[in-house]
Amino acid sequence: MASSDGVVEGESGVALIVGGGPGVSSSCARLFSRSGMRVAVAARDPDKPVLKALAESHGVSRYACDAADPAAVGSLFTSVSADLGTPELVVHNIDGRVPGILRRPITEAEANLAFDTLRNSAFSAFLVGQHAARAMLELEPKPNGGKGTIIFTNASAALKGYPLSGAFAMACHAKAGLAQSMARELMPQGIHVANVPIDGAIGWTREDGTRAHRLAGASVDDNLLDPDFIAETYLQLHRQHRSTWAFEVVLRPWLEKW
Repeated sequence: MASSDGVVEGESGVALIVGGGPGVSSSCARLFSRSGMRVAVAARDPDKPVLKALAESHGVSRYACDAADPAAVGSLFTSVSADLGTPELVVHNIDGRVPGILRRPITEAEANLAFDTLRNSAFSAFLVGQHAARAMLELEPKPNGGKGTIIFTNASAALKGYPLSGAFAMACHAKAGLAQSMARELMPQGIHVANVPIDGAIGWTREDGTRAHRLAGASVDDNLLDPDFIAETYLQLHRQHRSTWAFEVVLRPWLEKW
């Protein structure tokens, strides 16, 4: 429920978002902060303009982290816990694709780029999920029955392997398998794990107020997913009672063909 000043009431604790882009990560940071949570965002470059703006407008704490580096992820969780408290909501929002890997025939895809995609996506999700689980298992259950929530943003490729994108499909399927395994292991211990495939292009808001995607163009008649409403879904997942925890929530615009 939003108050007259735009604050979404009824939440507390610490949220950590790994991945620092202008779309889902930024929308989550703004919403979680307005809800009353202390918010941290981690990215390889914490000084990018979009993150500086979040720090100024919403008091978001910024951290440098290569999420595919085990030592860096360990240091991230140590720092966030010391500065803000143990994260109760962790969002892994990195798809991991690297330039040159998409739209390449399997016969021409470079092996090192395929490995980098898997490392940046599924392996980084493993590292973040592992440290999040370790931290959350030490927490006391909240009124909804859970100790914490781990959310993995995924992509259409987690559901269907498109032509010319074998490496990305491999990484997204691996991330989905990781999430499912973690959910079956951790839900009985009080940790809600959710896999959220985003089946469609995300149109984030530009300076002129319009929404657009770098490849799909400007949003027309809500044909692109709105990251602000993706963030609302993530917050709803965090607030779910353990008697009705959702594992996989697929989000797509109403015009998406599936």
